[in-house]
Amino acid sequence: MMSTETNEPVTHSTEPVLLSKREALARALRNASYEILPFKKTEAAVLEHVPQDVALTVTTTEAKGLGPTVDLAVRLSRHGYTAAPHLAARLVRDDAHLADLVAQVREAGIRSVFVIGGDAGEPAGPFPDALSLLRRLDEIGHPFETVGVGGYPEGHGHISDELIEKALVQKAPHATQVITQLCFDADTTVRWARGIAARGVALPVRVGIPGAVSRQKLVRITAGIGLGQSARFLKKQQNMFWRFFLPGGYSPNKLIRRLTPSFADPQSNLAGFHVFTFNELEKTQTWRKEWLARLEEA
Repeated sequence: MMSTETNEPVTHSTEPVLLSKREALARALRNASYEILPFKKTEAAVLEHVPQDVALTVTTTEAKGLGPTVDLAVRLSRHGYTAAPHLAARLVRDDAHLADLVAQVREAGIRSVFVIGGDAGEPAGPFPDALSLLRRLDEIGHPFETVGVGGYPEGHGHISDELIEKALVQKAPHATQVITQLCFDADTTVRWARGIAARGVALPVRVGIPGAVSRQKLVRITAGIGLGQSARFLKKQQNMFWRFFLPGGYSPNKLIRRLTPSFADPQSNLAGFHVFTFNELEKTQTWRKEWLARLEEA
């Protein structure tokens, strides 16, 4: 049975599990995954601050290509982490390149990937989008038990809502979970998740939320990923930046509280949090531990 990349045993019961809001939120936070960027100091920061029971995804940037992403995922996997590389379809040059990437991660024992289209202006090879790469992975017989694809509760900056939702329906048979982009409105996320379920996408949804990120860190991150990539990142995340640069910065706590009732709903397809850490790993881990401690004391 395919894993949904949580840290709890897979059960085979089809009966909905009734949880209190506190229990549901605690489970979502315990099973949170962290998204990290493949920078020079990332490996050391993960080893110092992130426990091995936290699943990781490693992003890809157009400026650095797929190499650093796969290399970091391989190294972290050998340290005992569940580390899923982002495979950006538009950066895969050809079948030989894809076979090499799959061989590297298979050798390291990696069983999870996150397949995206990527932001490159022109595809480097025959894979213009995530769907084409997912289909090819199935054709060559990939080893992955967990395959994540992206979800867009607030739409996509360059693709119409109709096309992006149609693409998700087409990608769903090739995937095991959906990870959403950042959305700061809980009602929007919940409506979107119910909408894709109504269209037949039965995959569990991991809700993308920001970690405990400082505005200074965001400035450094965008400066470090390359001018063109930064411009696209800023354009796509301008709502996030506006919120982070408010007086006092931004805290995800209100968003988490507003999402809690849906996590407690046994009919909900919300399965956990996916935390965009922007490599603020110490602060993010401390923030998550403090939340869990408060919930245990309640």
